[in-house]
Amino acid sequence: METAQVFDLTGSKFQGERSLPPIKPLNATQDDYLDALKNSSQVVVLGPAGTGKTWIAATYAADLFRQRRIRKIILTRPNVPSGRSLGFFPGTLEEKFGPWAAPVIEAIKERIGTAAFDIAIKNGDIEMVPFEVMRGRSWRDAFILLDEAQNATPAEMKTFLTRIGEECKVVINGDVSQCDLRETSGLRTVIHLIKSQMLPVPIVEFTLNDIVRSGVCEMWVRAFEEVHC
Repeated sequence: METAQVFDLTGSKFQGERSLPPIKPLNATQDDYLDALKNSSQVVVLGPAGTGKTWIAATYAADLFRQRRIRKIILTRPNVPSGRSLGFFPGTLEEKFGPWAAPVIEAIKERIGTAAFDIAIKNGDIEMVPFEVMRGRSWRDAFILLDEAQNATPAEMKTFLTRIGEECKVVINGDVSQCDLRETSGLRTVIHLIKSQMLPVPIVEFTLNDIVRSGVCEMWVRAFEEVHC
């Protein structure tokens, strides 16, 4: 049985004392991803569905938040939901954005507990920030996750990257083969800039061989890859 990582949270806002196992990589690429998260302030992670890109980032962010090594978690993703805008959905900004952030939210709740998550949302310690309201913001002492980054335009990507202040850890997560834009993907632009200007930002690339969600997931990803969909 794996040794659990225990955090002393007595009397804290978290749900009692939670004993959770550390994040365990399931393959060499996930191990590289975790090393990049530990050693770099910014990481770009690429690859197909089911490789753990989002889950690892969200779980790592939750652990940093539990350990009080960051003050906030910022979640965002481009709004390209098959033609429907956030404005069509009723409710608060969080309620509108929630369905798109569901995979990240579930991973964070699993790590810190539902009650602690609800308190963090209420206090603004976990914040969901759509691109539509991002301009003019400035973030510091935060873990910032941009999910589905392949659907951000170059202009949106510039806006996002220039919001980052001091003491931040940033993950840009996407699959360039699944871009829904009619124009150039901002994620491709960022990758080009990192490589051409040799910027100190590691790029972690998952392949079909790294899919860990399920055999069914891998089967379908490979099937669609064969017909270039």
